[in-house]
Amino acid sequence: MRRLEGHTAVVTGAGRGIGKAIAEAFAKEGAAVLCVSRNPENCQSVAEGIRSSGGKADAFPMDVSDKANIAEVCQTLLERYPKVDILVNNAGIIRDKLFIKMSDDDWEQVLFTDLFSAFYICKQFVPSMARNRWGRIINMASVSGVMGNAGQTNYAAAKGGLIGFTKSLAKELAGRAVTVNAIAPGFVDTQMAQSLGEETLEQVKKVIPAKRLGTTEDVANAAVFLASDEASYITGQVLHLNGGLYM
Repeated sequence: MRRLEGHTAVVTGAGRGIGKAIAEAFAKEGAAVLCVSRNPENCQSVAEGIRSSGGKADAFPMDVSDKANIAEVCQTLLERYPKVDILVNNAGIIRDKLFIKMSDDDWEQVLFTDLFSAFYICKQFVPSMARNRWGRIINMASVSGVMGNAGQTNYAAAKGGLIGFTKSLAKELAGRAVTVNAIAPGFVDTQMAQSLGEETLEQVKKVIPAKRLGTTEDVANAAVFLASDEASYITGQVLHLNGGLYM
């Protein structure tokens, strides 16, 4: 039997990169996957790809930087799929600048998209998970939120806050058999990473003990495990997936 058979999973930021890989991996393991993305074409394309491969998927465009839109879309989603029991808060943005050059908007948009959205989305799905006494929440943190990174005070603050959010919510929900964990990737080979340029990425690889970037499949495999029954006694943890960059 596939590990996620009979479960329904919401994956935010599912239109590309890590979110897309997680959505596809969940579908292969039998979950019905609800692909959420700001870009309607992207999330629809991922859902169609899953369905064409024999999986179950639907698409729900949503702007996670808009709490009113979060509430509206999540209510529509819950009307169609009342038993969402896996949630992956993966959507995020970067607006990297040195602190002295960082605008209020750079700060606020990253904090809202990468941190506040997890609060608002969890508010929609946690009550039913708690009632049903089964749930998996996986928050996508970052190595930057653990060790910091120059030019990323906004991103590191958001991801560090997400780790604290994860640990605290895990303590509140553990008695209801709802686990809450975070994955903290290092440098993963995505469109976002490629924007750094080939020369910078070669320098990055030199400081990673594994001497390579992570893949989206590396992250997706970790998410599948944390969403499965095999991880039922793991909660409040941060899985550092970084090739040894931070230990």
